Amino acid sequence: MCTRINALFTYSNLIITPKVKGYAKLFAPTFPNLPVRSLSLSQHIYTNYYPSKKPVVMAMASLYRRSLPSPPAIDFSSSEGKKIFNEALQKGTMEGFFRLISYFQTQSEPAYCGLASLSVVLNALSIDPGRKWKGPWRWFDESMLDCCEPLEVVKEKGISFGKVVCLAHCSGAKVEAFRTNQTTIDDFRKLVMKCSTSENCHMISTYHRGVFKQTGSGHFSPIGGYNAERDMALILDVARFKYPPHWVPLKLLWEAMDSIDDSTGKRRGFMLISRPHREPGLLYTLSCKDESWISIAKYLKEDVPRLVSSQQVDSVEKILSVVFKSLPSNFNTFIRWVAELRIAEDTKQNLSAEEKSRLNLKQVVLKEVHETELFKHISKFLSTVGYEDSLTYAAAKACCQGAEILSGCSSKEFCCRETCVTCVKGPGEAEGTVVTGVVVRDGSEQNVDLLVPSTQTNCECGPEANFPAGNDVFTVLLLALPPQTWSGIKDQALMQEMKQLISMASLPTMLQEEVLHLRRQLQLLKRCQENKEEEDFAAPAF
Repeated sequence: MCTRINALFTYSNLIITPKVKGYAKLFAPTFPNLPVRSLSLSQHIYTNYYPSKKPVVMAMASLYRRSLPSPPAIDFSSSEGKKIFNEALQKGTMEGFFRLISYFQTQSEPAYCGLASLSVVLNALSIDPGRKWKGPWRWFDESMLDCCEPLEVVKEKGISFGKVVCLAHCSGAKVEAFRTNQTTIDDFRKLVMKCSTSENCHMISTYHRGVFKQTGSGHFSPIGGYNAERDMALILDVARFKYPPHWVPLKLLWEAMDSIDDSTGKRRGFMLISRPHREPGLLYTLSCKDESWISIAKYLKEDVPRLVSSQQVDSVEKILSVVFKSLPSNFNTFIRWVAELRIAEDTKQNLSAEEKSRLNLKQVVLKEVHETELFKHISKFLSTVGYEDSLTYAAAKACCQGAEILSGCSSKEFCCRETCVTCVKGPGEAEGTVVTGVVVRDGSEQNVDLLVPSTQTNCECGPEANFPAGNDVFTVLLLALPPQTWSGIKDQALMQEMKQLISMASLPTMLQEEVLHLRRQLQLLKRCQENKEEEDFAAPAF
C-alpha cells in the first residue's frame, strides 16, 4: 500500500469519509480510544479541537506510485531485470527497444494509455504527422490523436482496441492487429520476436493488469523487447506514475491479453505498427473533433448515393445542387485544409528551406486540384449560388486556433484583431504567402503567422493568386467518395461523365495519394459510425 495520509491528530473526533473509511483500522492501534464516525459528503479527514468547533485541519488521500508485484513481474531496473536485458541484448532481441525508449513518454491523463502508447510508437517510427504540435515542431502527441474518437470521450472513458487501431491507420501507419481469438500464442511469440529484432516495427499490447496482480483493469503499453531463453517480454508501461517498465512471462502476457474487455465484449490483443509506404495527407484532412462528424459521415456515405439516385438529375451542376443543398450546417468542421502556423516573433521574416519545401508540396497538390475538371464544375456552381470565401476570415480563425495550440489555452479566450497578407522570400527567388494575425488575449497581443499555399492563374487584370478555399475542399471530398456513390444516377451518359470526373486514373500522383488518404479516413470513420471498428482491423482497400 503506497497511500500516504498526513493528518494532525489533536484532541477530539476523527471524521472519515466513506472513500477512506478503511484507513480507520490503521489509526486505531495508535489511538485506541479514538471514536470514529463517517461524514457522508466530505472527501477529507478532519480533526476537531473541540466538538463544537468547525474542522481546523484537513488532509487529502493521494497516491505516489505503486509497488510492482514481483513475482510475476520483474522490475526493469532491478539487478535481475538488468541481467535479463543484457541476455536479450546479446541475442539481438532488443533492437526495437532503443528507438522506443528514445521517444518514450508518460501518459498525460489516467485514461490516455492507448494514446500515449501510439504516440511513442509513431514517433519511434519517424512518421511525420504533417502538422505542427507546438512552436515550429511537427510531432505526434496524445492531443493530436483525435480523428477516431473525441479526446473528451477518451479522457472520461478510455479507448477501445479497435479505436486505437483506427487512430494508427488514420495517422498514416501500416497496422496489423489481432485479438487473441484470431491467432495463437505461438504466432504471437513469433511476432514479438519479429518486432524485437527490428527498428522498423513495434508492438502495442492491450491486456488486463489483474493477471499480473497489478491494480487496475484494461491497459495499453508498447512491448520493448524479448528474452527468448526465458520467454519473457518487456512491457514499457506508459503509466510510469504507477509502475516502472517490467519483464513478464510471455505466457502470462498472453493470458492477460486473452481477457474480455467489458466495454466491447471482445477479447483484447496486440497490434504491429510499421512505417507506411506514403505519409499522411499533405493539405487536406478529416476531423471528428466535433461530435457532428457522425451525421456528416452518414450523409456522405448513405444520403448522397440515395439523393442522386432518387432525383431526376440531367447535368453535373444538377448533381452538385442536390449534394450541396442538403449539406449539414456544420459541414465545414469535418474537412479542412491543413494550415501551418508559427509564432512570428520566433522566426525570421523569410521562409526557411524546410518551410518552403513543405509549402511547395502543398502548392503542387493545390494546383493539381485546380486543374481537375471537377473543380471547374464546382467553382462554376458555387459562383451561381453566391458562395464566397474570405482568406482573411479563414486566416483569422486559424490564427486563433494556432494561438490556442501554441499556448495551451482555450480558443474562447482569443480573438484576432487584424490580419495582414504578405509575400515573403524563400531560398533563392522562391516566394510564399504568409498571413500574420494579431491575436489578443487578456489585453496582451501575439503575432501568429499562417503559411498559406497558393497558385497563380492569369486573368484580364494580370496574375491572380488562388488560395485554399471551399471549392477545392469540396472537390477533393467528392473525389474521395467511393466510386459506387454515383452508380445510382439514372441517366447512363451522365453517370459515365461523373465517373470520369472522379476517376483516380486521371489524377496526378500526389493528388491521388491525397485523395486516397481522405478515402481511407472516410472508410475508417464509417467503421466507427457503424460500431464496426472492433470487428474490422484491416486497412481500407481500394
